[in-house]
Amino acid sequence: MTRLMDPDAIYQASFATIRGEVDFSGLAPTVRPLALRLIHACGMTDILADLVIDPGLPQAVRAALAGGGAILADCEMVKAAIIRRFLPDGASITCTLNDKAAAEIGRAKNITRSAAAVELWRPHLDGGVVVIGNAPTALFALLDLVDAGAGRPAAIIAFPVGFVGAAESKAELAANPRGIPIATLKGRRGGSAMAAACFNAVFAREP
Repeated sequence: MTRLMDPDAIYQASFATIRGEVDFSGLAPTVRPLALRLIHACGMTDILADLVIDPGLPQAVRAALAGGGAILADCEMVKAAIIRRFLPDGASITCTLNDKAAAEIGRAKNITRSAAAVELWRPHLDGGVVVIGNAPTALFALLDLVDAGAGRPAAIIAFPVGFVGAAESKAELAANPRGIPIATLKGRRGGSAMAAACFNAVFAREP
């Protein structure tokens, strides 16, 4: 069995393989690093056709955090996967999924805890950066809040995954981003690792 064990060599070989198999020329230069790291995160080169990334998203994310905007994560996995050393001083990551109030709202409204947790984002929503990697209901709830005028995020990175609501919620976002820079992946595929990889790619040096 041939094994490559050197970390730097593995890193370089991984991205060289992706570049050798994927044509990124159809993407705006500002989002090619994001697409590259998204493919690296999931191991699937064919996601390129389903990626929807606003060319202005990287700058919108950087400007939002520089201005003190919060990072709003739908689950602890996304929160944990965001690389904190990339963040500006004072940047905060908020995840309200395990807040007791989310469970109470969920029971009272008969909605998922993920959707209820989004209700608790209201004080931080305007000018914040939303990163969703798990729950389609969180994305639906977010869009409902924005439509109701609760606040306008500076950017939405949405990669909910699954067989019920994932494709539909992302299709709605892609069809009507509400004038907000977005990044999403059409269809069922997604996940916390991809959502965090997309966010981290905004700040990481291109490999």
